[in-house]
Amino acid sequence: MEPLDLTEYEWNTVVRPLTIDDFDALVAMQARCFPGMQPWERDQIESQLKIFPEGQICIEIDGKLAASSSSLILENDPNLEWHNWKAVADEGYIRNHKPKGDTLYGIEIMVDPEFRGMKLSRRLYNARKELCRERNLARMIIAGRIPGYHKYASEMTAREYIDRVVEKEIFDPVLTAQRANGFAVQGLIPNYFPSDVDSAGHATYLEWKNLDFVPGAKRRFHHAYEPIRVSVVQYQMRAISSFTDFATQCEFFLDTASDYKSDFVLFPELFTTQLLSCVHAHQPGQAARKLAEFTPQYLEFFTEMAVKYDVNVIGGSQFVIEHGTLYNVSYLFRRDGSIGKQYKIHITPSERKWWGVNPGDTVEVFDTDCGPIAIQICYDIEFPELTRIATDKGAQIVFVPFNTDTRHGYLRVRHCAQARCIENHLYVAIAGCTGNLPFVENADIHYAQSGIFTPADVEFARDAVAAECNPNVETLIIHDLDFEILRRHRESGSVQNWNDRRRDLYQVVYQDDGKPRQV
Repeated sequence: MEPLDLTEYEWNTVVRPLTIDDFDALVAMQARCFPGMQPWERDQIESQLKIFPEGQICIEIDGKLAASSSSLILENDPNLEWHNWKAVADEGYIRNHKPKGDTLYGIEIMVDPEFRGMKLSRRLYNARKELCRERNLARMIIAGRIPGYHKYASEMTAREYIDRVVEKEIFDPVLTAQRANGFAVQGLIPNYFPSDVDSAGHATYLEWKNLDFVPGAKRRFHHAYEPIRVSVVQYQMRAISSFTDFATQCEFFLDTASDYKSDFVLFPELFTTQLLSCVHAHQPGQAARKLAEFTPQYLEFFTEMAVKYDVNVIGGSQFVIEHGTLYNVSYLFRRDGSIGKQYKIHITPSERKWWGVNPGDTVEVFDTDCGPIAIQICYDIEFPELTRIATDKGAQIVFVPFNTDTRHGYLRVRHCAQARCIENHLYVAIAGCTGNLPFVENADIHYAQSGIFTPADVEFARDAVAAECNPNVETLIIHDLDFEILRRHRESGSVQNWNDRRRDLYQVVYQDDGKPRQV
C-alpha cells in the first residue's frame, strides 16, 4: 500500500486581503447571507480597496470565498451619527476614512451559509482585533443585526430581547457570537436597516476595547505576555460500535476546547484502538492492520474538525500501513486545514511483539500560527537526544501523546517529560488514556495522569507543573503558556542547561534527509 497522500485530505483555509477579483463571488455570497437586501456595487468595493485595503479581508476555503469583513478607521466623535451606517461608512465608499483615527468601525461581516458553524466570524474578528493592535487603535465599534428578534417581536421590545440575549435566556445567531468575541452592548439603534425584516430594522451598537492601546503612540507596543492556550485530553477508552461513536466522543472535547479559545488540543497515543472494540480480528497483528483501515476516515474527520473549531489538533496517533509496513504516526491538523505527521521513532518491545510496528527515522518540527512545535510519541520522550534535536530546530513546545497500562509506565513518560523541560528550556504537554477495553489485546487496561510541564525555575509553577489531571478520570485541562517567559528563562534563567552543554566533550550526531547533523 502506497503512503496516503495527505494533500487529498487537507483543507486550504486562508485569511487574506479582499481583491476586486472577488467581487462577483462577494455579491453572490451577500445575496445568500442577506436575501432581499441591496448588494454592494462594484464602485463601492473598488473605493474601499483603494482607500483602506488592510480593512477589507476575507476567508477562502479550498478556493471558494467563505466569509468577508469590511471596515474603516474613524475618530471617536460622540456627535457622529453612529446609528446611521450610511453616514458613518459614507454609503459604503468610506471616503471619510481617517488613517490617524482611533476607532475601527466594522461595516459588515458575512459568512456563507455553506460554511456557518465553523467559527469563521471568530477568525474575522480576530483579524480585526489584530489590525487594531497593529494600528494602536483604542476600540472597535460595530452595529450588529439581531436576526432572531422577529420571532419575539410580538412578545417583547427590541431592548427587552437584547437584555435576554445578554443574560443568555435567548440565543441570537449574531449578537450571541458578537458577545462571545468580546463585544459589549452600548445601545440599541432603531431603523438601522429598515429592509432587515428578521431584525425588524433594529441593530445593536457594540464596542470592543483594545487593552493594548497606548494613548499618543503612533505604533504598536508589543506586550511582554504572549500566551498560547493548550488543552490536553485525558481520554476514557470504552467499547463502541462504530467510527461515528468515536467521532462523537472526540468532537465533544474539540467543541469544549474551542469554547475556551484554545490554540492546541492534544489527544493520547493510539486512542483510536477504541475502534478495535468493533473490529473482528483473531490476532493482535491483524487487529492493528484492521485499525489502519480507519485512517482515511480519521484524517477526514480531524481535518474538518480543526477548521470547524478553529484549533490546532494533535490527533494522538494512529496506525498507518505504507508499502506493507505498519507505522505508529501522530498527525498535526492545523486550523488552516493543512496536515503534518510524525512517525514514532522508538518502538517498545510490546509494540513489536503484539502488533509488528516499525520505527520512523526523522524528527520533525512543525511551523504553526503559534510558533514551532514538535511531537514525540510516548516512548520517544524517554530518549533525550530527540528533544535536543527538536529544540535545535526551534521547537518551543513538545506534545507527547502517550498510552501506558501501569503507573510505572506512566511515570517513565512523566519524569522524562519533566527532564526534557529542564534540559531544553521548553514546555512539554502529555496526554494519555484511561479506562478499559476488555478483550482487546495489548490495549485492555490504561493508566494516565495527563499534564503540562514547565522548566523548574522561579518564573514557573512551584513544582514545575503548569496543570495536571486527576489520575484515571476522563477530563480536559486547559492552561496558558507564555513564550516570552520561556525566552527570558532560556537567556537568563538560574541555570543555563542549553548554553552550558560541553560540546567539546559530547554531541548529538544524527541523520537528517541523508545528511549528517550535529547538536
